[in-house]
Amino acid sequence: MQQIEEDYQLVVIGGGLAGFCAAVAAARLGIRTCIVQNRPVFGGNSSSEIRVTPHGACAFHAYARETGIISELLIAERAANHEEIFENGWTNSVWDMTLYDMAQATPNLTIKVNTDIFDVIKRSERTIGAVKGRVQNAETELQLNADVFIDASGDGTVAHLAGCEWRLGSESKDEFNEPHAPVKASKDVMGSSIHFKTKYIGKPCEYKAPEWAMHYDDAGFFYKQGRPPKQEKGGYWWIEIGVPYDTIIDNEVIRHELTRHALGVWDWMKNKDPKMKELTKNYALDWVGQVPGKRESRRIMGQYLMTENDPQNCTVFDDEIAYGGWFIDLHTPGGLLAANSEPASNEEYSTFSDYAVKSYAGPYGIPLRSLIAKDCDNLMMAGRNISVTHAALGTVRVMNTTALMGQAAGTAVAIALKNNIAITEAPGKLIKQIQQQLLRDGCFLPNYKNSDIDDVALNATITASSQSLLYGAGPESSGVNNGLNIWHDQPQYLTEKLDKRKGQMIAIGETIIDTIEVYLHNTSAAKQRFNIQLKESKGIWDYSVCTGSVIAEAFLDVLPGKHWVKWPINLINAPKGNFVRLDILPNPAIEWLRAGKVESGHVSMYQISDDKMRRFGNGETLSFRISPPQACFGPENVLSGVTRPHAFTNLWKSDPNMPLAQWLQLNWDSEQQIQTVELTFPGHLLREYHAYPPFYRDPQCPKDYQIMAFNDGEWEIIADVKNNFQRHIKHQLPKSVSTKKLRVQIDATNGDPSAQIYEVRCYR
Repeated sequence: MQQIEEDYQLVVIGGGLAGFCAAVAAARLGIRTCIVQNRPVFGGNSSSEIRVTPHGACAFHAYARETGIISELLIAERAANHEEIFENGWTNSVWDMTLYDMAQATPNLTIKVNTDIFDVIKRSERTIGAVKGRVQNAETELQLNADVFIDASGDGTVAHLAGCEWRLGSESKDEFNEPHAPVKASKDVMGSSIHFKTKYIGKPCEYKAPEWAMHYDDAGFFYKQGRPPKQEKGGYWWIEIGVPYDTIIDNEVIRHELTRHALGVWDWMKNKDPKMKELTKNYALDWVGQVPGKRESRRIMGQYLMTENDPQNCTVFDDEIAYGGWFIDLHTPGGLLAANSEPASNEEYSTFSDYAVKSYAGPYGIPLRSLIAKDCDNLMMAGRNISVTHAALGTVRVMNTTALMGQAAGTAVAIALKNNIAITEAPGKLIKQIQQQLLRDGCFLPNYKNSDIDDVALNATITASSQSLLYGAGPESSGVNNGLNIWHDQPQYLTEKLDKRKGQMIAIGETIIDTIEVYLHNTSAAKQRFNIQLKESKGIWDYSVCTGSVIAEAFLDVLPGKHWVKWPINLINAPKGNFVRLDILPNPAIEWLRAGKVESGHVSMYQISDDKMRRFGNGETLSFRISPPQACFGPENVLSGVTRPHAFTNLWKSDPNMPLAQWLQLNWDSEQQIQTVELTFPGHLLREYHAYPPFYRDPQCPKDYQIMAFNDGEWEIIADVKNNFQRHIKHQLPKSVSTKKLRVQIDATNGDPSAQIYEVRCYR
């Protein structure tokens, strides 16, 4: 056996999306980093070995897509991949290679794949000195020494070997009074899944399951117990088994059992299912996973134990370093062995049930303290093994959320090492620096914004060649988001009928509003009266019904048929620089018709309980007009410190009626020495990853642009970019530029008529 010993500043154990983003983040900040992965490819559950497509906050909240390293990866994959996005089973090696390419291109990062960590060497009672691993099929044993370790193994292997406290299973209701907690604590956990993929071959084909496969004969098991095989393509998350097995030590037993059941499900669909056997007639089995995708095992106790009450109440943490927004998604522990599947599926994804209402959460912040082991001074966690209760794990466990936590962990380690401060002290001593670095690196934090004292752009005044005005949008409108798909397994509430209160966010750019119009369809034969309100709002994710004062209110009439209905609101003190919400209260005889396009940042919602609303559709804009048109896309928005619609649009958008090129200009009173210019563009924020088709390049994102500095009476091009499709770009100039004026000129987009920018940063 070959023995190799190596020294690093940071060793990350686990190459899923959490560990991968942690390692890349630290290495990019100059830390000598090693990532250890026990599989041949990166990506964990998202890799081509398991093929679970990454989910996150945007499944339930418009403009909530995760950004930072995970965004770079997903944007690059969509631009390069011919494969469509389907629920599960359709991830191919293009995704694996996207991750591998980033790893290979990252300085300071050493890769160890096919390597199992089996031991920990302690330097002291509270300090890890090294981890030991074996390289599969290479007769090689590694000892990896480091200053700090990040356990992103999923199972919390390193933390367990180091003697850290961990929990497994459900906490009782009495312990934290969590809405989803059972009366009694248990060791039950969510199960693991494998997926299968089928292929259309254009002619009928047979399938005969082996004798050892599971054989299903009861349609009620699928259609009455929350396991509907809706698609002939395969990929069902509910092919899941956990209890009575241990998801760690019984992993191989679970793998075999899942294989039996997966083949049995396909046999049922192909040969017996009254709904599916005709649809699957020309489909053949193409791939069956053999690596279980695990949802839950050990959770390592940290400096803070995040409970379900935190995402439910959107707790604001001083040490916020990431965010989530998936619902409280707690699968039935037995999976296929239980009487019913995951509760939301068993309710056919009703959005009005008691379960759905209490499960809708976020977007909410996640604290750094939940990523720091309480029993070890140089160990962090990233991924589903962080310090949360079982109920809280139901929302933070999805992969795009864990990727954010991973980037935060890697960033925190890098800053702690550079400042020679223990990672255990980072939440108190380094949190502002960590937050600002995360924001600079493209991440988003719901409760914090750019206040970087080194960003000289914050001292500039901003002008632009033009700006778009908000007039509203109607059914006849068209826009560049029309080509986006939806995730069909996602709960959809698309009815335009006003059977529930509906609300439309409107960004206010003037202090005066003369009129607001809504486009309604009176489906009855008589005139109908409806109640309309304009309410204060905290931002695009303000789902409260009862809070937020009513700015103005009226009762209006609509005649039978489809009409624009005008409200002469005559408001003279409108809250300029904020979103408001235009609500119409229920009248089932009326429909509030959707606009034909999505107006930037202008999302809508509908009521699901006495005091809670949720996103309507997939980030739809309901039809409205506003007069005078609102100047809510001005150039000053690029200095808001926020890089997506939130409390306001935070977007500069040029006049779509004026031809490109269009430009945005920073002006200073004195000469600035600038060597780094960082840009954040629109794109890949509105909807889930599933919405984006093969070879997709977001139309809103600038394609060709120039950065210019004004010197000696003329503009000098200091950066010239062609064929861009990424939303976050850092330009390190060959030498510093001395100027009082800097201009970003957008010559072409990937399809949108407007030039658009969320943020410009400049550094000496």
